Amino acid sequence: MKPSRLLLIWLIILLGIGLVLGTLQALAIDVPESLLSINWGLLLALLALATLDALRLKRLPTVRIKRQMPGSLALGRWGEVQLTVEHDFSAPLNLQIFDHVPDGLSFENLPLNVELQPGQISLISYRVRPLKRGHFSFEHCEVNLPSPLGLWSGKRLLNVIDSTRVYPDFARLYGGELLAVDNWLSQLGVRQRQRRGQGLEFHQLREFREGDSLRQIDWKATARQRTPIAREYQDERDQQIIFLLDCGRRMRSQDDELSHFDHALNACLLLSYVALRQGDAVGLSTFASDQPRHLAPVKGSGQLNVLLNTVYDLDSTQRPADYQAAINQLLARQKRRALVVLVTNLRDEDDDELLGAVKRLSQQHRVLVASLRETTLDTLRQVPVQTLPEALAYCGTVNYLNERTELHERIVAHGVPVMDVRPAELGAELVTRYLALKKGGGL
Repeated sequence: MKPSRLLLIWLIILLGIGLVLGTLQALAIDVPESLLSINWGLLLALLALATLDALRLKRLPTVRIKRQMPGSLALGRWGEVQLTVEHDFSAPLNLQIFDHVPDGLSFENLPLNVELQPGQISLISYRVRPLKRGHFSFEHCEVNLPSPLGLWSGKRLLNVIDSTRVYPDFARLYGGELLAVDNWLSQLGVRQRQRRGQGLEFHQLREFREGDSLRQIDWKATARQRTPIAREYQDERDQQIIFLLDCGRRMRSQDDELSHFDHALNACLLLSYVALRQGDAVGLSTFASDQPRHLAPVKGSGQLNVLLNTVYDLDSTQRPADYQAAINQLLARQKRRALVVLVTNLRDEDDDELLGAVKRLSQQHRVLVASLRETTLDTLRQVPVQTLPEALAYCGTVNYLNERTELHERIVAHGVPVMDVRPAELGAELVTRYLALKKGGGL
């Protein structure tokens, strides 16, 4: 409980008057005794009223608050939290409410001022925006009640327990279900070559159409029907994709509001969505994390929810990336041939260890390395050089990129494709490469 501005103003006025009167008496200036008596009387009356008002404040009933919020939020997107305020006051009352938002969530419109009317329930709301993924618990809500005479303000801490989960921003994928798949993929920047009936898995027989290849003609069916019949193929299904996701310190680099790790998660989820729609199985394995996680490849739309619930609270760590150990674990767990997408940030020091590990992995699986490139490096290469520090920064950047490119070329020379992309472009590039692999002969 603390004094209100009104009480402090009255105290300052009365104490000021008393100080002036006392000063005049000290200077031997006649001051009517009645003024002193009136001032002391007003001061005592104010103290008595303040005491009475404080007692009445303590006896005021506590408001009841219920919090309504989404069970899940998307990283970086605003969500609304609604508070329902119930009370037993017989007169209108203005109060201030501050909800204790957990760290990791930014907020707007707090504290909230609300006027309570007798017999009515008040609804108020504010907005939150997640800055990181994970599980968040709301525990307390703070209410500042004014006293009946307005001389005090009482703080009451209410236990209002709720929780929510923050997932990677996957809203655009759910929106994509409302569009045709090809149109939706083109909106994401995915480049898909149109090729009719040229996959590897037989689909059906149909009449020969203009534009079909002569190799598609089924001569036996043509002889029976006495009209040209073509074989139609579709992309091979029931294949497996496993994401080998680096959770180490090199994925902590920041691009805009998201880290490389968050960009990598979004890209993996995007490709998972597309692959599951194509009839393939999707799994995940992490390394360099505090709690390594492995999700075996499974088909079906339900796998996407399983994947989301597996990674929503994952975070990058300060651990170094141990490619040898990660690949050893994956080889022990995954026996069937699959497309392994290694998502990391390759550095010039990742030479012999990475080459040996990827070479062993490629003997049993098809491997695609997705290496994230800091956007800052591209920016530094384009900045005009005018001073010595700028020249040193430019030369250092070019030297680092050249060594990084040499490492990529050595990996490619062993038959393992490498994608060198900026974090924001990773999702569309992964889907493009995945569709190209399926069109070109399966995974």
